[in-house]
This record gives sequence, structure tokens and C-alpha cells, in this order.
Amino acid sequence: MTASADTDSQRHGASSSASSLPQTNEGPQSELTVRAVLVGMVVALLVGCSYPYVVLKLGFGPTISVVSAFLAFIGLNLIALVTRKRTGRYEYNIVQTAGTAAGQSAFMCVVLAAFDLLRQTPSLNFHINPSPFQVFVWMSVAGCLGVLLAVPLRKHYIDEEKLTFADGTAAGETLIILDSGGSEAKKRAFTLAGGGLFSALFTWFRDAVPALIPGSLSFSSALTALRVGFELSPMSFGSGLIVGLRITLSMALGMVLAWVIAPDFVVSQGWVAKKEFTPVLQWVMWPATGILVAGGLTGLALKWRSIQRTFVDLAGGKLAQGSDFPMRWVGIGVGVLSVALIAIQYFSLGVAPWESAVAIIVSVVLMVVGIRVLGETNWAPISSMANMVQGVFAAISPGSIGVNMVASGMSGTVAGAGEHLMQDYKAGKIIGSNNRALTYMQLLATPVGALSISLAYPLLRDRYGIGGACFERNASYSAEACNGMMSPISVKWAGFAEILMGGKLPPYTMHALAIAVVLGVLITVFEDKHKKYLPSPRFDRRRDFEGLR
Repeated sequence: MTASADTDSQRHGASSSASSLPQTNEGPQSELTVRAVLVGMVVALLVGCSYPYVVLKLGFGPTISVVSAFLAFIGLNLIALVTRKRTGRYEYNIVQTAGTAAGQSAFMCVVLAAFDLLRQTPSLNFHINPSPFQVFVWMSVAGCLGVLLAVPLRKHYIDEEKLTFADGTAAGETLIILDSGGSEAKKRAFTLAGGGLFSALFTWFRDAVPALIPGSLSFSSALTALRVGFELSPMSFGSGLIVGLRITLSMALGMVLAWVIAPDFVVSQGWVAKKEFTPVLQWVMWPATGILVAGGLTGLALKWRSIQRTFVDLAGGKLAQGSDFPMRWVGIGVGVLSVALIAIQYFSLGVAPWESAVAIIVSVVLMVVGIRVLGETNWAPISSMANMVQGVFAAISPGSIGVNMVASGMSGTVAGAGEHLMQDYKAGKIIGSNNRALTYMQLLATPVGALSISLAYPLLRDRYGIGGACFERNASYSAEACNGMMSPISVKWAGFAEILMGGKLPPYTMHALAIAVVLGVLITVFEDKHKKYLPSPRFDRRRDFEGLR
């Protein structure tokens, strides 16, 4: 099974950055080969089974693109030693794509943990407890739907906007290094290995000897109560180097406004009861989400002509004749998978068909915003976007906590799959890969990730427990007090559903949301001409993984 291969000159003609890459062979190279697919499935299974533990324990998902690229290099070259058939960067990228897709599917274990947390409170009458088979089918269909919905957006975000997509950029550069020869390639490889070794040693000493290297630094006791501090993380440092100064400073400005200035003000006005993390988060998350969504949608609206050209070209077959996934197949796939997802959620999870249809439509809007946020900041705002869906369903299906959680979980899965497809497209843009082959691999690996989570999550839950002392209401937030997996995103997800079902939001949150929406629109409209003087409204908070209960 091999995708139609172009010559190196044809491949790299699609990308100015790719055209100057050093080549290690002449003539065409295959991409979607049998060995690449088989190794990709193995890597997808490894990443999918191991990732839930990391996500549930840490509360966020570390980058997996570069890790998957290294696993691709090792696995394919072991096969090449036996078969004596050369491999290269295009096959590496196929395997890397499989790992990224499976990891994104496995990340959605946070939804299953949120289900378990809600069932621990009998008064909520939350009884949804999907079996492993139900989880596999639900996540597979939702994830593949997200992949297909994102395909038409590639040209806009990758070719027109040229967003950074830091993980995809890092993966692409890693693939070049792994596949290049000569002294320059060796220098890059040593630099990459040296940086990785330093990062690994630093992280090990930080976690093993906290007295020598603390994991974070606090500024004051008041800010500590709000969990404001400075995290010593090589991963955050590297991401900051890639995304650039403007986005980094924008995130820092958001942190100061939300966690240094706002707490004193909202407490003094009586809008928030006390100056602590959870009460303050329940207020500031509304304007934060408003400016994020408004900025993203406005940025897309300002580029409506390029979006229109994208769909016209796809519908006319212009892009499909190259390396893009055909629009006709996208339309058929989206239709079939949407119907399947509506049926699954109706018969298996108790969600009415019209509610599932609304959730799918909302997912597309949130995916559009999430892709831009991920492209600029390297942090996918899945939980923030899911909170927005929860707010929508609190209005259209009040009192139905089951519908609220299923709809937001489905939207997070759909949007997340589409967002991370762009990371793979970015890596492919750098090395000149065939986009159609990458899409095939995403569609093949997404169910593998869903299978992994359906098998791994119950084992983790039974072994470590979900909840414990750190999830008790008003309990102090500390790893030492936690008897089980922390899963802070799940706590936030479940806690927000509780708040919405109670029907009472902190005072003036909707006013703040409206003001933030206006600001997001205005900043985005004027940033093209005055970009260096304005912050970016389209970013996600770095500590989005913190809990809300």
C-alpha cells in the first residue's frame, strides 16, 4: 500500500522551506508503505497506552510529535537493517503522524475521568458509565470526524497564515536531522541530542531532588493561594523560543490581568467570595474565553476570501489533484460519520439527535478557533473550548448534566483531532510530505488511540483511583493530599458542569464576557496594521490544566 509518490523536486516545490533541504537520495520516495503503516500502528499503540497516565497525573499533555519521530526513526531503521531497503523522512513522518493522532485520542481520557468524578456525587444523578467498547466506538467516530472537518482548513492556516505550530515545526526539523547526511547534519543532530539530554537531566534532577532544583518559584503567599508562580520547565522554555516574543508577552499580560490585578478588584466588589484560585477562576474564565473565541473568529472572518478560495479550489478538484485529501471524500465522510455519531450518542449515551447535531456544529466553530490558538501558542485550548460548549448546553438543555458532559466531551474530541492534524500538516509542509498520505494515517491511527484509551483508562482507574482527598470540596490542592490520579482538567470539567447545573454564575461574569468579546474583535481588527503595539487576543493560558471544583 503506497501513496502516489512525487519526485523530490515536485514535493519540495510546494514549500519554500522544503525546497532547500539537503537530500540524501535521488528519485522518488514512498510514504504510505506497508512497513510505515505497521510501525505507525505500533507507535500509536505505545503512545496511546502510555499517554493517559501522563495526562491524568500531570494534568496536561506534553509534546509527543518529536518523541513519535524518534520512535519512527528507530522502528523503521530496524526493519531497514533486516530488509536492506532504505527508509527516509517521508516514512518517518507517516509514523510520527500516527503517534500524534493516537496521543490526541488518548488525551481525551480526561472526559472519562470527569464522568467518574461526577458519579462520586450521588445528588447529581449522573449515571453515564460507558463500557470500553462504547468508549472505543464513540472516540473513534468523533476523532475521525474531527480529522475530516479540519482537512479544508489546511491551506488557510498552513499556507496562507503560515502559523508556527511549534510541535509540528519541531517534528519537521527533527525529521530533517534524522534523515540528513554530512557535517552540517551531524552538528544539528548533536545540538538536538545535547539539548534533549540537558532537558532530560534538568527534569530528572528537578523532580528527584526538589531541594536542589525546585519545580516552581512563588512570588508571595497571596499569589501562592492563587497558584501564581514561575514554573521551571524546559518544555515551556522551548515552546517560548519557538512561538516568539509577542505571543509569550501576550500570555504574560493575560496572566497579570487575570491573576494579579483582577483578584483584588473582584473580591473588593463582592463578586467573588474570597481571594483563592477556584473562586477567582470561576469569574475570570468567562472574559478570558470570550476574548479568545472572539479574536479567533474575527481573525478568520477577516480572511474570508482565502477561506472561500480554499473551498472553491477543493470543490473544483484543483487541490485534490495535488496532494490534498479530495473534498468529495471529505463531504461523504463528514456526512456518514456525523450520522453515526448522532446515532451512537442517542442509543448509547442518551443524547437527543438534535442536541448531537448542535454539538457538531459548535465543534466546527471551536475547532477553527482552537487551531489558531494552537498554531500561535503551541497549547491547544481544549478544556476552555469544552467549557464554552458546556455553557451553550446549559442554556439549551438546562438541568441535563449528562447531555452537558457528553456534548462537551464529543466537541473536545472533534476539535482536538482537527487541531493536531494541523501539527502533522506543518511537519509535512517543512519536509514536503504528501498531505493526502498524512490524512490517511490520521484516520487509521485515531481508532488505535481510541482503543488504547478504552483499555488503558479502566486499568489506571482501578489501580490508582480517580479522585481521593484532593478532589473533595474545599480540600487543599496538593499532590501530597491526593490519594489517586490528580487529573486537574477533569476536575475543572466536572466542576464546571456542577456550577452550570446549579444555575448560578458569579455576579457580572456575563458583563465581563461581553466586554471581552468587543476587545477581542477590536484588537484583531487593528492588529494587522499595528501588530507590534498590540497583544494577541488568541492565546490560551499556560496553566489551563489547573483544577476547578
